Amino acid sequence: MFESLLMLGKGGLAGFIIAAPVGPVGILCLQRTLSQGRLNGLMAGLGAAVADAFYGCVAAFGLSLISHWLQEHELMFRCGGGLFLCFMAWKMLRAAIHPPPQQTLEEPIRNSGIVAGFVSTFFLTVTNPITIVAFLGVFAFFGIGAFGLSNQMAIWLVLGVFIGSSIWWLSLAVLAGAFRHRLGLGEMRWVNGFSGLLMLGFGLYGIGSVIWFWSQQ
Repeated sequence: MFESLLMLGKGGLAGFIIAAPVGPVGILCLQRTLSQGRLNGLMAGLGAAVADAFYGCVAAFGLSLISHWLQEHELMFRCGGGLFLCFMAWKMLRAAIHPPPQQTLEEPIRNSGIVAGFVSTFFLTVTNPITIVAFLGVFAFFGIGAFGLSNQMAIWLVLGVFIGSSIWWLSLAVLAGAFRHRLGLGEMRWVNGFSGLLMLGFGLYGIGSVIWFWSQQ
């Protein structure tokens, strides 16, 4: 039991470390929390946590066939992720320039918005196969032989990854939500505009890196 809990703890630290760096997913989670509330931001974070758990599962169970396929198609995933980021940037910038007349900070959160937040961050995270490499590096740092684990230990490890990643996103949503009601509609337009520009930058960088790689072939 001690070994299982130890593996759970190591997986939790790995999930937290992988989730913590600031990137497009973090920006999307913050933007959704500030504009639509903690629940929407939390569900957006959980989408990323599920994707992290998927990649942690691939690394922990030694699913080399899936791992190789994902890495072989990395450019396709990166291009798709870049295009999706540009789409999300367009939606944020449109909300900043032309906010809906009925938009208020107190309006109830629709289930469709919650589902959209979850799906958006899951897609953004899962289209980054390099996450497998990150997990393998973090697992190695903690002395975890990712491709030599028993199924039981691998399950505890993946569960820990999900919990650790979820803790990060929950903390982010709670902290951002504390400032939500201090923002007026004018400030929210700035939040949407700034978030949209950052997302656009990430998206163009992803697409540009694919174009540059193909041009060198």
